[in-house]
Amino acid sequence: MTAVTQARVLSHLDALESEAVHIFREVAGEFERPVILFSGGKDSIVMLHLALKAFAPAPVPFSLLHVDTGHNFPEVLAHRDRLVTAHGLRLHVASVQDFIDRGELRERPDGTRNPLQTVPLNDAIEKHGFDAVFGGGRRDEEKARAKERIFSLRDEFGGWNPRRQRPELWDLYNGRHAPGEHVRVFPISNWTELDVWQYIAREHIELPTIYYAHEREVFARNGMWLAPGEWGGPKEDERVEKRRVRYRTVGDMSCTGAVDSDAVTVESVISEITVSRRTERGATRADDKLSETAMEDRKREGYF
Repeated sequence: MTAVTQARVLSHLDALESEAVHIFREVAGEFERPVILFSGGKDSIVMLHLALKAFAPAPVPFSLLHVDTGHNFPEVLAHRDRLVTAHGLRLHVASVQDFIDRGELRERPDGTRNPLQTVPLNDAIEKHGFDAVFGGGRRDEEKARAKERIFSLRDEFGGWNPRRQRPELWDLYNGRHAPGEHVRVFPISNWTELDVWQYIAREHIELPTIYYAHEREVFARNGMWLAPGEWGGPKEDERVEKRRVRYRTVGDMSCTGAVDSDAVTVESVISEITVSRRTERGATRADDKLSETAMEDRKREGYF
């Protein structure tokens, strides 16, 4: 009898994981000094988990970089530091506050510091000579990110020009770049928010507690629940109240909104996302609402 070899069919999550692992290994082979952008948020945590898998049992051959706005959620920073220590990683921190103190950046009238991250990010890339920068951006988050390639070529100022991006046929990635330029790399670009949470459930990945429902003081502004803070909230006419909320995404406290929720487990979060009709950034990020082209404008200036 002839033995028939049956091809193994990858599940949806296995296929996404395999693609991301391939991207990490491809960058390790093509570039001299890559770095992983790491904030302690869910996407960067999943990205680190994938990098650990890609090179196990060897250590991850990249350091981490966090652009710290100074308005971060304490729970997220604590989780970031625990992971760095647990895996023996090196963390570089580029501080927005340092640039403000030196007079190289100025506070915005609205107190939002997310748009101020571009200068510290590009300064850190130049200072440390990073030639590839991993980011946790996904195409489902926002229309500007839907245009992004896996390998996104950036000029010497970190700027993004859509006309200079290269085709990526058959999962072939071109990392060629001129001196001074670098490449932003997005291993989970093809994932959705639901994919991320299903993978978190499958891999038993621990997240900061603010991703699950909890009691928190918040106030309403522009249709979102924002956390009080030294950044300038609330104003005189904004009332602080305690609500049961969770965060779908985390960033600068001044522009990251919470959503009403009773989801306290991974499974209940997945159920909540399944019926949601708004993207996580569309529902919770005020900085994306500054204009119709806010994200694309910032990318052209060097934002990730």
